[in-house]
Amino acid sequence: MPELSKNYEPSTLESTLFESWQAAGYFQRDAAGFADAQLPPYTIVIPPPNVTGMLHMGHALNNTLQDILTRRARMQGRPTRWVVGTDHAGIATQNKVEQKLAGEGQTRFDLGREAFVEACWDWRREYGSTIISQLKAMGCSCDFSAEQFTMDPNYAEAIRKVFVDWYRAGLVYRGLRIINWCPRCTTALADDEVEHADVAAHLWHLRYPLVEPVGGVEYIVVATTRPETMLGDTGVAVNPADERYAALVAAGAKVRLPLVGREIPIFADDYVDASFGSGAVKVTPAHDPNDFEMGLRHDLEQINIFTEEAVVNTNGGAFAGQTREQARESVLAALEEQGYLDHIEEHNHSVGHCYRCDTVIEPWASEQWFVAMRQLAEPAIAAVRDGRVVFHPRRWENVYFNWMENIRDWCISRQLWWGHRIPVYYCDSCGWSDAASEDVTVCPQCGAAVRQDEDVLDTWFSSQLWPFATQGWPQDCGDLKANYPTQVLSTARDIIFLWVARMVMSSMYFLDGQVPFEDVIIHPTVLDKHGNIMSKSRGNGIDPMELIRDFGADAMRFGLAIQVTGTQDMKFDREKLKVYRNFATKIWNAARYVLMNVEDGDWQRYGSSGGLGDTGEKVAPLAATDADRWILSRLARLVAALEEDFSAYDFGAAARALYAFFWNEYCDWYIEFSKGQLALGGQARIAAQRNLVFVLDCALRLLHPMMPYITEAIWQELPHGDCRPSLMVAAWPAPADFAQYIDPAAEQTVDGLCAVVSAVRAVRARYGISPKQELDVVVRTSGEDAAATAAALLAQEPQLAGLARTASFNAAPDAAKPEQSSVTIEQGLEIYIVLEGLVDFAAERTRLQKEREKKQGELDKLSRKLANEGFLAKAAVDVVEKARADADALASELAQIDEQLASL
Repeated sequence: MPELSKNYEPSTLESTLFESWQAAGYFQRDAAGFADAQLPPYTIVIPPPNVTGMLHMGHALNNTLQDILTRRARMQGRPTRWVVGTDHAGIATQNKVEQKLAGEGQTRFDLGREAFVEACWDWRREYGSTIISQLKAMGCSCDFSAEQFTMDPNYAEAIRKVFVDWYRAGLVYRGLRIINWCPRCTTALADDEVEHADVAAHLWHLRYPLVEPVGGVEYIVVATTRPETMLGDTGVAVNPADERYAALVAAGAKVRLPLVGREIPIFADDYVDASFGSGAVKVTPAHDPNDFEMGLRHDLEQINIFTEEAVVNTNGGAFAGQTREQARESVLAALEEQGYLDHIEEHNHSVGHCYRCDTVIEPWASEQWFVAMRQLAEPAIAAVRDGRVVFHPRRWENVYFNWMENIRDWCISRQLWWGHRIPVYYCDSCGWSDAASEDVTVCPQCGAAVRQDEDVLDTWFSSQLWPFATQGWPQDCGDLKANYPTQVLSTARDIIFLWVARMVMSSMYFLDGQVPFEDVIIHPTVLDKHGNIMSKSRGNGIDPMELIRDFGADAMRFGLAIQVTGTQDMKFDREKLKVYRNFATKIWNAARYVLMNVEDGDWQRYGSSGGLGDTGEKVAPLAATDADRWILSRLARLVAALEEDFSAYDFGAAARALYAFFWNEYCDWYIEFSKGQLALGGQARIAAQRNLVFVLDCALRLLHPMMPYITEAIWQELPHGDCRPSLMVAAWPAPADFAQYIDPAAEQTVDGLCAVVSAVRAVRARYGISPKQELDVVVRTSGEDAAATAAALLAQEPQLAGLARTASFNAAPDAAKPEQSSVTIEQGLEIYIVLEGLVDFAAERTRLQKEREKKQGELDKLSRKLANEGFLAKAAVDVVEKARADADALASELAQIDEQLASL
């Protein structure tokens, strides 16, 4: 009989098992021939990690959830594929390579475009597979045989087709707009690539003198958070209903711009908020999106005062050459010196930052490429409203609708070299220009040489095609037709706009109205144990690879899955993984017990599959006792519960149900029950052996998606009789096959037995009674079936004597409470345990009262500390958290003491 090692050591199993799975071809859609082609396919596309990426806790959680779904579908026999690959990550990769060049004393301009792009490819070849290797270490069963990359030739073909088709349809256009410009990355950013943060700043009130006084008014006061941009002002706006400025507007008044001398008009526009500041605002059309729109409405000049690096250009006059920060100080000093600074207010406002480098964004008037979004958005909104795409939790649909119904045109051009170059060509000789699916070298009109647009496409432009471009579109669509749409997308809330919505829009446009996926799981954000966002700057990040080394991949995966809820984010404490490492050890030790007790061959009388599918002659259960019927019934209920949990994507509930069944019901109770049956020999022994193997086999199958390594290692040694070579492709337990085992009567009987045993054990622990001391136990039953319940309990007396070490046991509807006995009410039973002569109640009461006084004093001291605002403000977070945890523990201990005193 095979034998497991004494201790569970994940590091000795994981890599070997993963390599065997991959070599066997189980990760591919046909699962090495074990998939049932008659069943519906199951496809998930991984949110492609950046090629620059390293696994973080968000990745660890999301990929755990995707692998759970993938492995379960594969075990259900469905042709399953988890599409894997990486994103070229335009800005991130270019920054990495530029940093490398800077270390060598070079810039990308020293290399030139072609050589720099090749350097990016070299970087990708050297470092780009890191995160793929980390996914493998987690046990992710992706189809690594067909790894995708958003710069692959077939993917590039798809991107060019999308651009050209949208260009021909008038959806892609080039125009002058205010865009979000990052002076550090020197590129445009889409609105949803800008991260906003509240900043404590000022509101400066400036005096702009009128060219000609009106009604005795010589100047107008404007309020601004950006005084340096006044150098580009071309107007002053007020609200048309603001009577304070009605005369100035009626007179067509103008002001002379301080420090510059330019005459600019005062005009009325509904955009202006009369209650903000002075009610008059300076208008800088080239450096504010709202000012840009007002400038278009009122035909104002657009004066750009900054270079690409946010340095003042020649339009800034005497301030040219200064950074925007320097210019602010210089402009304010000059305004104050010349008497134009009226007053300053404290003012908090939201400031946009680059999502990559955290540089403050500069609104900048620039010629860029855009996608007109409203036409694309309408069918994508309808797809979610009518349930073709469903968000889990559903509340995220409101976020989706809010963005989609207020969508703005998407800036898709980036001033980078690494990425998909915009496929538009220009002839400087005759003025021809056009978008093309193939490279163009000469002008089709005049034969002169042409040049390609210098910009590249936004990374999200390529990522939006991921669900269908990774499956052969637009060329080989055989796989796509058979397996589209995909079933599930699991992702984070912060890319609902950046990615999810755009995938829905592009898929519906190019695939005849088909949605890219049916369900969207928005998983929780993984926070540190104090509830803070993990980040490098905070130094509170956790490396999943360290967790795998310290606890094993299975413990990490299970520990993440069990904390998933649909209502809140996850506070992650690495120390809690010790619980799930212990769970893995519990599983291992239970398997060792089973293997050691099935060494004889008499029990191996194979019968029907027993609910595990028809892939071979497997061990069938044999219900000889109430305990046998109970564990099979509890197993059947678990199978049904998991079906509901997985259908609702309630991973936390599924994990908790698995944990409770395996630890409490199988290990703590059924294995204990089995010891007596095994000792009896004969039919009782055979039944126990067969049920131990059958239930363990089923439990391993149910646990496998969450804990693939340990379950496979055990299953390979278990004499289950299944002819399939791996648990990965073994049959998933189906509720219909297990419904036959549900037995409410057996559950009631054994649950009552467990309640009695637990009550006896609790009393022993409470009063320090030796395990060798036999106790008298009496149970009063109640309800309509009180007599039947009592009879069923009495039939369990042999089990009770062994598990609870009872001297006598009686159960009856009219049982009286013995003198000097404890009382426990559980499962509708009143359980009396006779303590006469075993406990000095007076001494016990005195001891508990003294203990209570001591703990109450400790709690009072801690409560005073926690009520002290000085302590809360000055103490380290860890110290405060420990004090709160200690206070909670003391309160719990006091409640237990009060229960014991009440019992006495």
